[in-house]
Amino acid sequence: MLSKEDSRRLAQLERQLRREDPDFCERMAGGRSRRRPMPVPLALAAAVIWVAALILAVSGWWISAGIAAVAAAALLVGAVVSRRRPRPFREQPLF
Repeated sequence: MLSKEDSRRLAQLERQLRREDPDFCERMAGGRSRRRPMPVPLALAAAVIWVAALILAVSGWWISAGIAAVAAAALLVGAVVSRRRPRPFREQPLF
């Protein structure tokens, strides 16, 4: 059995670990890591749009090529931002 001081110190170390490395705490609690994979259909759509933008640029349709390139870039930025947005962390003990 831990003393009050030891329990307080252990809780303090646990809080510090949760702040510094939440992915480790999630794995130790039996959950999955917070990192989510890049959505494949979104990345594929962006690649197809980039190819279309290149074809449009080669054929001389500069405005359409620019619009397609901006749309593909927006898709990729949206995918990266949605992948990096952290989900709320639920408090649970490590042990």
